[in-house]
Amino acid sequence: MSSPTTPTGLWEPLTPPGIAELLDGTPARWWLSGGAALDHWIGSSIRSRTNVDVSVLRSGLAPLIVSLPGGISAWTSTDRGMVRLSEIPQDAEVHPVYVRDDVREAWVVQLNVEDGTETAWVYKRDPRLQVPWTRAVHDIDGVPTGAPEIQLVWKALRPRPEDDVDKDAVLPHLSGEAREWWERAILSIHPHSSWSIQVRSPLAPGKASWNKKSP
Repeated sequence: MSSPTTPTGLWEPLTPPGIAELLDGTPARWWLSGGAALDHWIGSSIRSRTNVDVSVLRSGLAPLIVSLPGGISAWTSTDRGMVRLSEIPQDAEVHPVYVRDDVREAWVVQLNVEDGTETAWVYKRDPRLQVPWTRAVHDIDGVPTGAPEIQLVWKALRPRPEDDVDKDAVLPHLSGEAREWWERAILSIHPHSSWSIQVRSPLAPGKASWNKKSP
C-alpha cells in the first residue's frame, strides 16, 4: 500500500482574520494552532510557513465542515491520494483535513483533530497533560489562538531546525509561569527531546545526567 499523499498545487494560507471570517458560522470549538498560533501570539511572522493550522475537537470536525460556505471544500489524504471528505465514511478516522478554496483553486487551511473535554484541552499524545480551556486558548484580536507554551510542547517531540527557530523566538516572551509550565511538561511528557536535555542541563546540554554513557 502506498503512503498517503499531501496536497499538491497552490497554497494561499488565510490570515488569522480570514480564518475567523471563514469559520464564523461554525458551532464547533476551534483555535489557531502550530506555527500560525505562535506568529499570531507574538504579533509578527517568525519565519516563512507553507500552510496555516487550525485545530478542532473530534466531535466538532463534522459540524465545522458542514458550516463551511459555498465554494469551499474539505479533503483528506488517503493511500488513494487526496479525496473529498464527502467520499469518506462518516465513522472513518481522518486527520488532517485540508480546506480548499475551489474558486481560487488553492489550499487555504489545514485542520488538525485534537482531544479535549468540556472543560479542558487534552494532549493527544499523552492525556496526562491537560489544561483548562481558559488557559489553553487565548482570544487575540478576536481569533481563538492556542497558547504558545502548548504549541511548543507539540514541537518538542522531534524538533526540527525550524522548530528551534520558533522556540528561540517565543521563549523570551513567555511569562515566568508559562515558561515553567512548558519546562515541566516537556520533562515529564517528552523527557528524551533535545529541548528537554537543554532544560535539564542548560550550560552543558550534552552532559545531562540521565544521558551520560556508562563508564
